[in-house]
Amino acid sequence: MKVTVESGLFPAPVSPTAEPLPGLRIYPGYLDRARQEGLLAAIRQVFAAAPLFTSRMPRSGRPMSVRMSNCGPFGWLSDEGGYRYAPMHPETGQPWPPIPDALIAAWNDIARYPQRPEACLINYYGPDAKMGLHQDRDEQDFAAPVVSLSLGDSCLFRVGGKKRGDPTHSFRLNSGDALVLGGEARLAFHGVDRIYPGTSSLLGEGGRINVTMRRVTHPADLRPQRRTEVLQDR
Repeated sequence: MKVTVESGLFPAPVSPTAEPLPGLRIYPGYLDRARQEGLLAAIRQVFAAAPLFTSRMPRSGRPMSVRMSNCGPFGWLSDEGGYRYAPMHPETGQPWPPIPDALIAAWNDIARYPQRPEACLINYYGPDAKMGLHQDRDEQDFAAPVVSLSLGDSCLFRVGGKKRGDPTHSFRLNSGDALVLGGEARLAFHGVDRIYPGTSSLLGEGGRINVTMRRVTHPADLRPQRRTEVLQDR
């Protein structure tokens, strides 16, 4: 499987070539070091208002290996009741802080979608954290893409098709890379198999931060819905 590799407003070297998975676009080095540092500072401000927390798997209550926070009108979370979007932090009870301007600028640059994102999930991966294959399908508007930015240590990212058993392709995402899942790739199964500790000096504490922006509702509907279906291996 080949993926489409592009450059956006922030020029970057272009590499992999191969048979594209339509709608999957990768922007290597999309954020240079200065922009990575600026975005990291903005994310730390989000953490100050909405501290990292540990979501739990539906039904079993098993804790996930990543810690997370959110910004924007809606925040994604999971517990025994299911996967869902909610307007408040599950521990503080406070509304999520707004999405930083730097992230809105990235969305406007590469999302190719006219509406603003409504949710920005921020995952922190420690050296042993991972994310099993899953689909991002808790949203109402699948016409909108998922826009992802990587900060910190590199990871091994895996993506497949719309069915769990479809063949997968793995590649490395580095600090500053951007990835877009849109079009036919919007519901592709994807996950993070491993983190490569010590591959970036951006985060003093080590680890990887992944920022994922999404549109939750249809433009005329602001009512997020709860989904209780369990996705295996998340």
